[in-house]
Amino acid sequence: MSASSFRQLLAQLKSEVKEVLPSQAQRMMAEAVFVDVREPDEYEQGAIPGSLFIPRGNLELQIEGRIPEKDKPLVVYCGVGIRSLMAARSLEEIGYTNVLSLAGGFNRWKDEGRPWSVPRTLTADQRMRYHRHLLLPEVGEAGQQRLLDSKVLLLGAGGLGSPAAMYLAAAGVGTLGIIDMDEVDASNLQRQILHNLERLGERKVDSAKKTINLLNPDVEVVTYDTRLSADNVLEIIDGYDVIVDGTDNFPTRYLVNDASLIKRIPVVHGSIFRFEGQITVFSPYEGPCYRCMIPEPPPPELAPSCAEAGVLGVLPGIVGSIQAIEAIKLILGLGDPLVGRLLAYDALDETFRTFNVHRDPSCPACSLDPEDIQIAEYDALCMPHPRTRSQESELARV
Repeated sequence: MSASSFRQLLAQLKSEVKEVLPSQAQRMMAEAVFVDVREPDEYEQGAIPGSLFIPRGNLELQIEGRIPEKDKPLVVYCGVGIRSLMAARSLEEIGYTNVLSLAGGFNRWKDEGRPWSVPRTLTADQRMRYHRHLLLPEVGEAGQQRLLDSKVLLLGAGGLGSPAAMYLAAAGVGTLGIIDMDEVDASNLQRQILHNLERLGERKVDSAKKTINLLNPDVEVVTYDTRLSADNVLEIIDGYDVIVDGTDNFPTRYLVNDASLIKRIPVVHGSIFRFEGQITVFSPYEGPCYRCMIPEPPPPELAPSCAEAGVLGVLPGIVGSIQAIEAIKLILGLGDPLVGRLLAYDALDETFRTFNVHRDPSCPACSLDPEDIQIAEYDALCMPHPRTRSQESELARV
């Protein structure tokens, strides 16, 4: 394009697109969305705080997923205010009704001493690793940063903890805590994919950490080779964003329920039995808690463990993967988590059914104020018969 043709195009764009001066745009920061349409290397050098970064080449593809309200005030900016004119006109053509182009672009904004900062960005390796996430408008770079900043605690490195840990690590959850006091046994390998033959006899938390470190170096793995108890549960869960419960015994479930209410940490619960699995999310004081669903533990003869009744090896992979999805949804604020709903899966029928679970106004846990909840051990209540201790050791392997 010749210089004269370019000037004509620029004059046409300026006549068609509304521009806003930096001084005026700064007064709009509270109500308008600032859309940065520069290239990644420009954005990494500095940007207007709170801007939505969408490179010009991806704008039409991503904007509607990121900003569905087409009457939302938008201030589009680039380096010097030319690309933003073209971007603003394009946005108007697809239905956005309140679009302004920042005159002079980011360069003028910065030269006038207006607020800007160097944004936190993904590395080139991270952009490659999480590329499929970045393509999702619901996730994008901001969502990936939230995942990298998040902390998830896995209760167990067994059948449910294994797939959950693998997919949460692959997704880029920045910190994974893993609590398990067992060691790898040959009988685990039918379903516990974190471990392998070379690690027989190794502590499960150590084996899990090795596998995760090989999968994604972005993830910090914090291990707890201990039994979760009334003495340590509040300290261990403190600071985590989500708890993924892969335990298979009632004492631990009640203990975690009460502690999570005190700390206000959501719990993604999963359970498996033979060919069936269940998943739900306990969000403190938003929906029901575990005690609302199961006020008292059933007698042991009515709730045999997987060690007694068996489990199809692939089943925990399905249930644990759904737990990972629910944890990610909670972190990113996506979709409709399974709060107040129990998802039941039957592998033989290949069916999913959803049951509503309501909060109990007289629940012995979540009807109380958090400061009134007492943390206690529940072994005697939940497992009264003499086989309890050997079974508890076996349950930890599930």
